[in-house]
Amino acid sequence: MKNRYWGTASCLYINYFVHGMGAIILGLNIDYLAAQFNPQSAYLFTLNKEVLTPVQLNLISEAKQSVYNVMMGLGIGRLLVLFIMGSLSDRLGRKPFIVLGGLFYIGFLLGILVSPSVQIAFMFAILGGIANSTLDAGTYPALMEAFPKSPGSASILIKAAIAAGQSLLPILVGMIMANQVYYGWSFIFCCVILALNALIVFKMPFPNHKLTPEQELENLEKNEKTTPVLKQKANFWIEGICFIIIGFTSTATFYLVSSCLKDFSQTVAGMDSSGAVQTFSSYGIGTLASVFLTSLLVKSLIKPVYIVVFYPLLSTIMLIVMYFNPTPALCMIGGFVLGFTAAGGVLQLALTTMAEFFPSGKGKVLGIFFTSSSIATAIIPFLIGWVSTNFGLRYVMLSDAIIAGIGTILAIIVLMRYRTVFNVSHTITDK
Repeated sequence: MKNRYWGTASCLYINYFVHGMGAIILGLNIDYLAAQFNPQSAYLFTLNKEVLTPVQLNLISEAKQSVYNVMMGLGIGRLLVLFIMGSLSDRLGRKPFIVLGGLFYIGFLLGILVSPSVQIAFMFAILGGIANSTLDAGTYPALMEAFPKSPGSASILIKAAIAAGQSLLPILVGMIMANQVYYGWSFIFCCVILALNALIVFKMPFPNHKLTPEQELENLEKNEKTTPVLKQKANFWIEGICFIIIGFTSTATFYLVSSCLKDFSQTVAGMDSSGAVQTFSSYGIGTLASVFLTSLLVKSLIKPVYIVVFYPLLSTIMLIVMYFNPTPALCMIGGFVLGFTAAGGVLQLALTTMAEFFPSGKGKVLGIFFTSSSIATAIIPFLIGWVSTNFGLRYVMLSDAIIAGIGTILAIIVLMRYRTVFNVSHTITDK
């Protein structure tokens, strides 16, 4: 029988297609926004960099740091309502939060465009973070309820939608730059899609968000049948702490790259503005490729825990290579590799593996995991601004390599514990 919620799901994926754009839109327009938030330094962005004095270059760096400071608001906003929105969604249903999340995003995007200062832009960035949590609270459970036989596949398509948005936006921004028109058209484009989609969502059917006790028992039994067999109880103070920190490192690794890849390519590797924008397309294509390939690998060929080790290791190596040899070609290659390894699902696979370690108490640990992830989105923009101002933007990649390296070491510890805690040669499967 055809699932009646395919249309609903399409609308939900469209929201995350725009969310993918929103996640990188500040970084892609950093020069324009730095000039807008710092009008006293705006004229510097119109001058040839070769004629700028060291003092003027420092003023440009400080102006760009103000944009990274604004980005911190996204993480703070997400943290503020992380738990509240999920609880309210369980009580009031999914549709109101999906519509509200889209409207919050519109407020964030338009608010950034009209913000005359860093302080006001920061408040709208907080609204953007709230929009993210609000969408998550409605969308993830709605997809799981709409597709109870394949909730994992339905959820991972969210990552594909995000990657598609991150692949398209650099092309759009490149066209805007080439035609020298108002940079805000990319923001307005996102707002139009969200507004139209919100109107359609209003009329779409949604599954019942309140399960009966019998349905909850059936879901619990189904989950137990697909969970690896425990030989001994997991230790929260070892693998639990490792997972919580991995929640930070995995988010920080891709968020740092997505926030400064354009600026790094242009400032350090010497690419022109349109070429630097295209590194984001490479990043998005890498993410999209990883989502589909990784989903196939973990479905039947390899356990997620191994990818949680392997991908951060590749990210670490690529970031070190980019630090020592920042060329235009390597920025394009690095964009793809880092999109594939850092943004292609490590966070989600770490969550999946953690749920295997803590099948009975995963709700509490998952909440801490997401909190750790949100903290990364709050402090990484500050780290980028501080490192780039005091040491240079090139050292941002080195900092990211260190973060990814820490994540790799922790993942190796988790893998060792996995082989100790689980009977890896035997997994309960459906008969």
